[in-house]
Amino acid sequence: MNPSFKKIIGYLLKTGIFVLVVWYSYRLLTRNDALRDFTQLIHSISSAVIWFTITTVVVLMSVNWFLEALKWRYICCQFQPIRLRMAVESVLCGLSWAVFTPNRIGEYGGRVLFLRPRKRVFGVIGMLIGAVSQMVITNVLGSIAICWFVGQFIEVEGWLYAVICLFGFIYMLFFLILYFNISLINRWLLKIRFLRKYKRFFDLLLRYNKKELWTIFVYSAGRFVIFTLQYCILIQILLPEIPVIQMVLLIFILFFVQSALPSLDLFDVGVRGITASYFFGFITDEIVAVMAITACVWFINLIVPAIIGSFFVFKINFFGSRNH
Repeated sequence: MNPSFKKIIGYLLKTGIFVLVVWYSYRLLTRNDALRDFTQLIHSISSAVIWFTITTVVVLMSVNWFLEALKWRYICCQFQPIRLRMAVESVLCGLSWAVFTPNRIGEYGGRVLFLRPRKRVFGVIGMLIGAVSQMVITNVLGSIAICWFVGQFIEVEGWLYAVICLFGFIYMLFFLILYFNISLINRWLLKIRFLRKYKRFFDLLLRYNKKELWTIFVYSAGRFVIFTLQYCILIQILLPEIPVIQMVLLIFILFFVQSALPSLDLFDVGVRGITASYFFGFITDEIVAVMAITACVWFINLIVPAIIGSFFVFKINFFGSRNH
């Protein structure tokens, strides 16, 4: 493939991705009932409170993805050190790919294409480490919240509840042990015959010591706190009667269930809304408000940065290396 043809193909791909993200985002914004419900619900609240609340949630969104960029840059230090600006651009670009791919798988491609070609597979493995750290927090706190939820709202025999709690404890312990002994994943992968030829890539898992894994874990924990705060702020504005402890634990369950369900970000708002309405339905009848809050957080956290990230698609070189 000659350079001119590569350039044309690359430009067409970038333009196609950009148009797709903007078009889908426009459709979601104009056809989403939950977002319209949110705008109607806030009419009864003073404009000063609304602007302050939305501004706070947007600022938290910016901090959230900045933390992810810091985490991504830290992970990359083991195979290709990158500047913070490049880390931010690649994270946002990955989001633009994630919104129209199942389970956000496109985020991997959108992000690692900012790396040199020979380092892109290492980038995928590095992203896996970051994803596992986020998953550990979600699953550990989600398990605690589910045990509370069953004991609070579901009628079960005492022995069955004890079994559920024991299973939850083992489940949490498994994820914590797995993450802080991530070399175990390397061993398991190499037991699969056809994967052994990729040993040099999987060996990246051995480069991260416990101190580095803790640092990545702290970045992920910070993001989890921010996600939780965004929900708490909006719920306190629209549904102030909900007790704080119950609210936080139900948010943990919401994150846990969302992480376990296969979805497409473009339609994920429906999954999130149904999940939130079911669990919050045990403590409030304001289901429309719950679904509207979920849609608002989803739009600010995923769609807005995805639109911004679509502009960085034009900085990708699909077929060659980038100069940094």
